[in-house]
Amino acid sequence: MSTPRSVALERLAYTLAAPVLAVAPNIYPDSPVNQVVQLVGAAGVGGWFLAAKSDEHGAGRKILRWSPLVLAAAIDIAAGHTTGFGPYGTDGLLAAGWAAVGYLVMPFSRHARRRHRPALAAPAPQLAPAEVPEPAEAVPADDADLLTREVRMMWENAGMPARTHVVKATRHPGMRHDMTILLRASETGRPITGLSEAAVAAPFAVPASDVVLLDVAAQPGRQSGPGWLEARITPDANQRRRTKPTDQERWTDKVGSPKGGAPGSELVHKTRDDVRGVTFYRAKMADATTSPRIDLAKVCRGLKLPEDDSCVFVLIDGTEFLISAFDKPPLSAIFPATRELLTPDAKGMYVCGFTITGQPVKNMVFQHDKNAAAHGLILGVSRSGKTQFFAINMAAQSLDGQVVWLSTVRKDEKTSTLGKYIDRQGSNALWMARSLRAAKALCEIRAEMPWPHDGEAHDYKPGDPRCPYRQLNVYADEFMTAAQDGDFGEFIQKDGDDLTVTGLKYGIGFNPAGQSPFAHNGFSTEMKDNLRQNSRPTIFNMGSPGATRKAAEGTMENAYDVPTIPARYAQQEGSAIERAMRGEADPENGVSTGGVAVMVLDNGRAVLMRSLYADFDTDLATLFPDDVNHLTDHEISELEKRGLWFDWNEPVRPGEFWPEPTDDDDQDGGSRRGGGGKRGTKSGSSRESQVVSPRQALEAIKSLNNA
Repeated sequence: MSTPRSVALERLAYTLAAPVLAVAPNIYPDSPVNQVVQLVGAAGVGGWFLAAKSDEHGAGRKILRWSPLVLAAAIDIAAGHTTGFGPYGTDGLLAAGWAAVGYLVMPFSRHARRRHRPALAAPAPQLAPAEVPEPAEAVPADDADLLTREVRMMWENAGMPARTHVVKATRHPGMRHDMTILLRASETGRPITGLSEAAVAAPFAVPASDVVLLDVAAQPGRQSGPGWLEARITPDANQRRRTKPTDQERWTDKVGSPKGGAPGSELVHKTRDDVRGVTFYRAKMADATTSPRIDLAKVCRGLKLPEDDSCVFVLIDGTEFLISAFDKPPLSAIFPATRELLTPDAKGMYVCGFTITGQPVKNMVFQHDKNAAAHGLILGVSRSGKTQFFAINMAAQSLDGQVVWLSTVRKDEKTSTLGKYIDRQGSNALWMARSLRAAKALCEIRAEMPWPHDGEAHDYKPGDPRCPYRQLNVYADEFMTAAQDGDFGEFIQKDGDDLTVTGLKYGIGFNPAGQSPFAHNGFSTEMKDNLRQNSRPTIFNMGSPGATRKAAEGTMENAYDVPTIPARYAQQEGSAIERAMRGEADPENGVSTGGVAVMVLDNGRAVLMRSLYADFDTDLATLFPDDVNHLTDHEISELEKRGLWFDWNEPVRPGEFWPEPTDDDDQDGGSRRGGGGKRGTKSGSSRESQVVSPRQALEAIKSLNNA
């Protein structure tokens, strides 16, 4: 066996250098030989540093390769600092040991051969028993591009997370660091499990939020399934998305996210109408089986819009919805009423107001689909716009040839003005009770009125020219207060209930107005149900958004989202925090919401609108027809026969609502009223019975009128 030339030369160098290391520092301390040895040792230290810092394999081999030079410099420095050759000839022993170790180990020549070439004349390898091959791993092909090879190296250094291999890496166009890597399980047929975004992000030193794991779609020439996975690493795109997102990206991140204002939604498009000063965001639910759940305040914060109820509105239509962001409150505008808008069409519909989007909202003067008259329900607090709505509603009914009666609890300027253009108008609870009683009697009269074409009586048919009478609309303003009147509230509530049930088929519509649609305030369940089903309830400001929402839900079959009506429309100006820090007052820029109402349409959906404005300071004759519509002579004569047609402002007539008290009642202290005094009980007994036993007390409780 011959010795390789490199080995022989290295051994000769160790043998010749050992005496120099021992003698030169002691005999020639200032010799250039010492400086050369020390410089060579410094180069060896540099080789150690580079080998330790490199990520390539074989760092230990490189360190061992440079070790003879570093050790030689160390021996030279040690020999120069000892006295003579040191105790017991230490310098010579160290140099001899250094040469012996180098002679046997041969660091440079042996470890410089990476492939460990066999020595010359080495024995031929012997055949070994064949081993059972292990399953081949899915190692990617070696003809990959530079990016893929670099990514594979980083992936291998990270320990090949989740036992996967990098098949291919593709850089995104125009991006420096963004790329998509295709991963495959190491073992064929094994699914990829346990791989997380953080495990993918760690080898590339990016946040886990910049990594998205996706399933691999099947393509020609490439498999798919659980054994394949695609990882998109997008630090550059996400940085741009965080600083300058597009409309779609902002909606996805801030609105449609699980913690956003409309989770599960996606933006269809964003449009701007500069003429109207509004921006529309049209969106839909990604899953067509889910319903929108919208938190308008969170949507505004996500879109960086001012959280202002008067400028931002939402409209829901199935799985789609529309966010309207106005520059100025849209419902603060005034929409004047005109005769053209108020004239009903063939189906009895007229324009009563406009929504936030400028769409006209229609109300009905009769029910064309049900072939009947129409009721009305108007709710709202004082100064909310109820009387204004009365005016346009009465004008539309009058333009259709209908008769209108208006009763209120107290007299005011607007109702007195309306009395000039309608058939009858009064201002107290007694007048309301008489009007309801007369309307109830008209049901009986009209049920027997013969129609001219066949001489038979028929139910009311709106728009039929053969009908011998006109539709009658009875308005009862402040019905809640009147129904609780101590003298006539009982009659008002009872006749109002009967009129809502039986009036439609005889062409009589009942239009109560008040501040509550609930039974404990005069609206019985039967009345509320009939009014809701045969009208378009209109709810003005009820004093607070919660009360408005509750009143609207009380008139709807299903509690849909009800728009909010604030007390005033006030746009936010500046920062409230900065004004507080400076001690400044908030700006007074409020606009009244009078005339703004929630109308419940036929399908149960509530819309926010502003009703048309009728100016009472001018002549309302431009809205009403030239001639006032009245009852027929036959109806008036029949009412006179029943003692119900006269000046309803007169005091109570004896025996009009309850029997006259007798002399016995007066002597016994009875409380019957015949034209002046307190009225008695509903049963009409001449005197109140004395309660002397628990059974009588129970019977008395059961007979109470307001129980």
